[in-house]
Amino acid sequence: MKEHPADSLPFFRSRWVPAPPHVRELGLQAGLPQGFRAAGVAAGIKPSGNPDVGLLVCDADDPVSAARFTSSGTLAAPVLVTRERCRLQSLRVVLANSGCANAATGGRGLDDAAKTQGAAAMATAVDPAEVALASTGAISHLLPVELVLKGLLEARTQLSREGDSAFQQAIQTTDAFEKRANLEVTLPSGVVRLSAQCKGAGMISPRFATLLCFVETDAVLTPETAELLLGVCVKRSFDRASVDGQLSTNDTAILMCSGASGVVVESESEDELRLGEALDALLRALAIMMVADGEGARRIARVLVRGGHAEGVEAVARAVANSPLVKAALHGGDPNWGRIVQAVGAAMPGTAPLAVDISIEGVQVCSGGAAIPYDEEALAQAVQRDEVEYEIVLPGEGAETEVFFSDLSHEYVTINADYTT
Repeated sequence: MKEHPADSLPFFRSRWVPAPPHVRELGLQAGLPQGFRAAGVAAGIKPSGNPDVGLLVCDADDPVSAARFTSSGTLAAPVLVTRERCRLQSLRVVLANSGCANAATGGRGLDDAAKTQGAAAMATAVDPAEVALASTGAISHLLPVELVLKGLLEARTQLSREGDSAFQQAIQTTDAFEKRANLEVTLPSGVVRLSAQCKGAGMISPRFATLLCFVETDAVLTPETAELLLGVCVKRSFDRASVDGQLSTNDTAILMCSGASGVVVESESEDELRLGEALDALLRALAIMMVADGEGARRIARVLVRGGHAEGVEAVARAVANSPLVKAALHGGDPNWGRIVQAVGAAMPGTAPLAVDISIEGVQVCSGGAAIPYDEEALAQAVQRDEVEYEIVLPGEGAETEVFFSDLSHEYVTINADYTT
């Protein structure tokens, strides 16, 4: 993959996710936390010749893990096999591939996934129930098992703490830049590490965005703590990201804990709070990176909806984030806030005009459902920014939500019009 300007930017580069004060970026060359090794190789699944098989191994005697998967009704074979055959709280190995999703492949796909899981278990000397699978690529293609096994055996010989870069490359598809981080987190009980490798650029929707994401830490966590932290942070990050409103068949996020630092994170402690803040910032920054990489995206936005009730604010946020009209206006830097009004109305149908307030980058344009005087020049300049914020206030109190989303570009159509050809 060619170097992209985003690769040289700080990890915490969005104004919406500042780095917590106890978190320090170590840079992309820092390698994985203690107790982890990774590798990525080109096995020939992708015609481009780019890396397409990745292997991630936790060497700890008693690893702890947690996982989340897509809510799609058409689950891919690797998701089904991992969810139903793995001990999700004690995963040791991840075998990942790009170039083929192994989705909508029926019984053959399940058999193929099971074969690769068994082979990875043998190659790394672990129980098959400790091997998670993750695939990404075109749906309906049969998994080229022989190529995956070839890549697995080669990757096994290249495992190292510095292998996260190659592993990252092996899980990417249409990504224009890496979504990877190595962080140092200072807790009251000591210093721990957090690393992550993530892919995602298209087929991204709230309800757990399309992605593969793997997070590693050398902190000592109980299974209950790992489950709590990952669950809460996924809801505040990947659940809040949308590129095109489309839900993937293969979404997988896994947190793995080696405990090699010896720093124990007790439940309901200050350590847990600070580690949770660091993980939350990490995943939210990755979610925004996915949105910014939204297959041809020029600008990204955050829609913040307040008031009303939980179902209403959620419906409005998604309607705005997934509206082709809103997204096209965002792409063109067009201050046509009428697009927002129509999206809100579609999400909240009724017989009387909705008394909604709308502001864009702090410029209020609508009050009580009606246009008000505002600085049109200031608004026109504001929507030219790389990050644009919309705030919507509905009648009532008590609910609040947000969604990060990308614009709709000509390039998005081009990429997806010939994705398999």
